[in-house]
Amino acid sequence: MQDLNFPPYSFRIKNSQNKQYIFDGIRKRFVVLQPEEWVRQHVLRYLVFTKNYPKSLINVEKQLTVNKLKKRYDVVVFNPDGSIFLLIECKAPEVKITQSTFDQIARYNYQLKAEYLMVTNGLGHYYCEMDHTNEKYRFLEDIPDFSR
Repeated sequence: MQDLNFPPYSFRIKNSQNKQYIFDGIRKRFVVLQPEEWVRQHVLRYLVFTKNYPKSLINVEKQLTVNKLKKRYDVVVFNPDGSIFLLIECKAPEVKITQSTFDQIARYNYQLKAEYLMVTNGLGHYYCEMDHTNEKYRFLEDIPDFSR
């Protein structure tokens, strides 16, 4: 897998039945290692080891319903009170981050109401702070460190 724009992290990778698998410390199981999963695993390491988010507040690849359609978000970080702090959309490195990527996460966030958004393909990262009252957002240099 290609190098990404994250600090270097170590991963548990295994080969089985002609496929590579990577261990997901949040889901506590090996998952098929595909380009998007490579990005997602870097994001998870970034959250836990660089930004100090507790694993217990992180949720990966869960289903939600948007306009009566079943969708899956990539990563959500909860506040201790159960509200959503951060919603993350991961794309494979070869996928360009476009307006449609932001539209996708905005549709998910319309229902989830996260305080912050992150969109990444592993090479470029975009961070936003949401203002739900005024229906606006502000781009940031990075997401906040965990501080609770």
